[in-house]
Amino acid sequence: MKDDFIFGLRPVIEAIEAGKTIDKVFVQNALQGPIYAELKAILAKNKIRPNYVPVEKLNRFTRKNHQGVVAFISDVPFHKVEDIVPQLFEQGKTPFLLILDRLTDVRNFGAICRTAECVGVDAIIIPEKGAAPINSDAIKTSAGAIYNIKICKENNLAHAVDFLQQSGISVYAASEKAQKLIYDVNMTEPCAIVMGNEETGISKEVLHHADEKIKLPIEGKTQSLNVSVACGAILYEAVRQKMTVIPNP
Repeated sequence: MKDDFIFGLRPVIEAIEAGKTIDKVFVQNALQGPIYAELKAILAKNKIRPNYVPVEKLNRFTRKNHQGVVAFISDVPFHKVEDIVPQLFEQGKTPFLLILDRLTDVRNFGAICRTAECVGVDAIIIPEKGAAPINSDAIKTSAGAIYNIKICKENNLAHAVDFLQQSGISVYAASEKAQKLIYDVNMTEPCAIVMGNEETGISKEVLHHADEKIKLPIEGKTQSLNVSVACGAILYEAVRQKMTVIPNP
């Protein structure tokens, strides 16, 4: 068992009441009982959305008596995008955000966090469900960069995209089917880059809401890049653009 998850009804309840940052909670389908009713109420009170799964999935986490509940704990605090964006504008910053749509590989997530922190991304936005856990492996792969960048966990990424656009932030979605190259959009203004799932890419809903679809040029026979590599290339194009902007006299 890893240190970043706990199991059992009462331990999970106590962890939430103690103020631990809960990354994910997995609950056995059709779980019943008074203690579970107490847990369900506490989850609702703290706006934690459980993932209902078959018992076989819980058994893969641990063979011990999990009582139908496994919770992953994160050392990293989570933020809300509607709190972060106004703060950035108040600080006189040009918001530079990254949206990761259902990335599931922990090492990809950690590597992206490391690059994002290096290039000055202000915050990373992830969905509540379907994202890689922010655990010790992610922190190690990021070389600790996760501690130095704000992570926003949102219930609905499409709604988060809408909020960004209403705030004056352009949203660029990385897609192999895009017509525009990454060099054809202006990343010196407030913007957010969207990267998708390792297998299926960006969800149709999020893709539909984006301002522009962009892609990297591919010259070889292999038609796709690892998502962390592609993300790094796009983020550094943003850096290049910001460094070559000629300030007004």
